[in-house]
Amino acid sequence: MTQDFILPDIGEGIVECEVVEWLVAEGDTVSEDQPICDVMTDKALVQIPAVYSGVIAKLYYQKGEIAKVHAPLFAMSVADGSQVNEPEINLPDTSAVTAVQSDILEDFILPDIGEGIVECEIVDWLVTEGQQIEEDQAVCDVMTDKALVQIPAKYSGIVEKLYYQKGEIAKVHSPIFQMRLSQSKPSEIVTEITPVVVAGNPNTMAQVTKAAQGKALASPAVRRRARELDVDLSEVPGTGKNGRVFKEDIERYLSLPKPDQSVLSVETKVPAVVSSNATRVEPIRGIKAAMAKQMMASVTTIPHFTFSDEIDLTQIIDLRLQLKQQYQDQGVKLTMMPFFVKALSLAITEFPVLNSQVNDECTELTYFTDHNIGMAVDSKIGLLVPNIKQCQQKSIIDIAQEISRLTDSAREGRVAPDDLKGGTISISNIGAIGGTTATPIINKPEVAIVALGKVQHLPRFDVNGSVVSRAIMQVSWSGDHRVIDGGTIARFNNLWKEYLENPAKMLMAMR
Repeated sequence: MTQDFILPDIGEGIVECEVVEWLVAEGDTVSEDQPICDVMTDKALVQIPAVYSGVIAKLYYQKGEIAKVHAPLFAMSVADGSQVNEPEINLPDTSAVTAVQSDILEDFILPDIGEGIVECEIVDWLVTEGQQIEEDQAVCDVMTDKALVQIPAKYSGIVEKLYYQKGEIAKVHSPIFQMRLSQSKPSEIVTEITPVVVAGNPNTMAQVTKAAQGKALASPAVRRRARELDVDLSEVPGTGKNGRVFKEDIERYLSLPKPDQSVLSVETKVPAVVSSNATRVEPIRGIKAAMAKQMMASVTTIPHFTFSDEIDLTQIIDLRLQLKQQYQDQGVKLTMMPFFVKALSLAITEFPVLNSQVNDECTELTYFTDHNIGMAVDSKIGLLVPNIKQCQQKSIIDIAQEISRLTDSAREGRVAPDDLKGGTISISNIGAIGGTTATPIINKPEVAIVALGKVQHLPRFDVNGSVVSRAIMQVSWSGDHRVIDGGTIARFNNLWKEYLENPAKMLMAMR
């Protein structure tokens, strides 16, 4: 009988692709899993394998033409009664997949996990191969250049294969693990089609290898055979295009003589000679890479200037100590930061230019009504700057609760993307670690940032000329000199300082 091959979904949002090259001709006899053609989407070059063995009856497109997803791509003459060993493709004719096995293998395709994100690092696997898991169970943690994201399971089943090792880079829209599902799962039968060229440039195809993709290039049928024979596909030399592994490659690999294990065991006992001047190269990824790009963009496009001052926190520290236990009993952690944030918001009301952003051409200045004040947090995955939204509408206690939530999330690297977006001005509390002054880099596209130094008890003169001990904190401002001058930031700082040195004035300024 003649069977149409229906072009399946080959990427989220992709509805068509270009036929780059036919690897067979009409009348050719092909075997299951043999590559038939290369097609180009707007994201990658994809190789289409045969689902059955048979004869190519018809090629529905010429080289260079546009093929539609869910439409016939080519037709094959197959022997009557031929069945799909493993359901791989969505076919409109359900008679073609009536012989579905009791279990279904399905790859989990890494979805879009943030605007503009095309890859992520596997931070940790929370499951192991062979483990039974439930729908929505956390499977792994992945790191983008913005946050740590936890990936849940779509279905209940058994984890069949983890395609990446911890620390490897996974591509969005590519498989990251495989599950064995029960037959009761809805019939979303997905073919495994491996992207060959991530950049979409056919000339680079030969440079993309199994290692670059993080897994061997092979179809589900070949993978199943490898599992049956307990063979690691990543160790099998593939003879297909771009190193694709066929069943014959597995058989050939098994026939090769294996190294003498006894010799290996002796060799492993020999201590390695390590040079005393050995170096270590570590890739910059995830949050650290994003921070590096952001800071480079800031210092190369924003003319920074720094303004420093000292603030006497004696009175506000006493106020906090009076209130600390009362709110602690209510489950609120009252640190000094909520006072700094609220005082900053009150000062912004009088100096709105500190809560603005300038466009790249420096022709427009946008003023923001909401005071979304960011806090730099030294998390386990790098520097994060979540922000407290609408501080102008929040009380000190509201801000304290938000600070606790964001700080806990940031230190675990699990800040929600919305908490990292929309900041209008930032605070960096370097004093929590140590140090008194700094020259902070503006968190572009904001126009100002302040670094808080550590609190020191220093001698100062009171109004009577007597020497007294006061709680002094150094602060260091960096401003965008395109829109803020020294006089403006000095007056703004003076108002902020007045609220902090005289808490009664801050309370009276609240609405």
